[in-house]
Amino acid sequence: MDEMKDNLTLPTELRSAVRAIKLAILQSQYRAAKMVNREQLSLYFGIGRYISEHSRKGYWGTGAIERISEQLQRELPGLRGFSSASLKKMRIFYEQWQFIVNRSPMANDLEHNNNEQEIDANALVVVNRSPMANDLPYEEFLSISFSHHYEILAKTEDIDERIFYIHQTYLNKWDKYRLRDLLKADLYHHQGQMPNNFAKAIPTTKNAIRAIEMFKDEYLLDFINVEEIGARDEADVDEREVEQAIIQNVKNFIMTFGRDFTFVGNQYHLEKYGHHSYPDLLFYNRELAALVVVELKRGDFKPAYLGQLSAYLRILDSEIKKPFENPSVGIILCKQADKSFVEFLIQGYDNPMGVATYKTAEDVRKVLPTEEELRKVMDERAW
Repeated sequence: MDEMKDNLTLPTELRSAVRAIKLAILQSQYRAAKMVNREQLSLYFGIGRYISEHSRKGYWGTGAIERISEQLQRELPGLRGFSSASLKKMRIFYEQWQFIVNRSPMANDLEHNNNEQEIDANALVVVNRSPMANDLPYEEFLSISFSHHYEILAKTEDIDERIFYIHQTYLNKWDKYRLRDLLKADLYHHQGQMPNNFAKAIPTTKNAIRAIEMFKDEYLLDFINVEEIGARDEADVDEREVEQAIIQNVKNFIMTFGRDFTFVGNQYHLEKYGHHSYPDLLFYNRELAALVVVELKRGDFKPAYLGQLSAYLRILDSEIKKPFENPSVGIILCKQADKSFVEFLIQGYDNPMGVATYKTAEDVRKVLPTEEELRKVMDERAW
């Protein structure tokens, strides 16, 4: 409180200086923490390689790792993180990820090879990545802690699954315990293809998994017929016309969308501080015990859609949601979306949201052969 009071008494230009210096300090500390993590991972990788090369080939006798750990504690009192169990984890870390290191021989490499008693603590920091590791987000790999890495290694076997958890841990800034819960829930095998932030924004792991499983990345709204609406082509179809087509076929839409949905209303009136909003479609889902907003967009995804949807969700949770219900969920339905771009942006929001695309009957017809083309194929086969 005293610190806040002192800050209020400062002139404007001095408060600006405090903010600028504070931001620089925090950014520097963040960069330093990242560098420390990189160095630590590289050290553990180097130690893991050293232990692997000596223990797996029978150079050391039984109980060697335990004796090494005990002696390290004697020579470096207060040393933490180098118990025999930790040293064995370092060995596993190296053995599971050794394929990512593929450096061209350098002078100090040759020196290292001639002296097997030295440990290369820069194995991960100075590295030309192996072609095998093209799909590994290397900067993300170096950005998560050794504890996170070991949780992932201990509970997964497939490289794609490990890369998934590394990427999601980095994106969502999961602590070790949140990661452990999601590994136990087998998030990788439950994930849908729709870009979303459910694992980050939904507090309980169980409900996050439910939401991830529930929504698809693309929906076929084949009950929306461009010709019946009266438009010349898909570009002429207005969002409100799509909305009305859904309202008229709400049972079909709910069956397409998933189970346990109840329709609440369209253009649902929300008001906060005299500002009025009208989300396109509002549902309630019994399994999630949450309101679900669906915003319809005629064209391609735009970043502004996420801000609009986030505002709707915040007002819903403030004014409409019951105390026993979970936070409201929002889905944007648009014609096209770059999944990687959406996934990157959506992690910046705290409200549970996802972005899916949809196709209409007209879209389906465009990819189907015409009657004339079908007849031609049948004639050719007849010959």
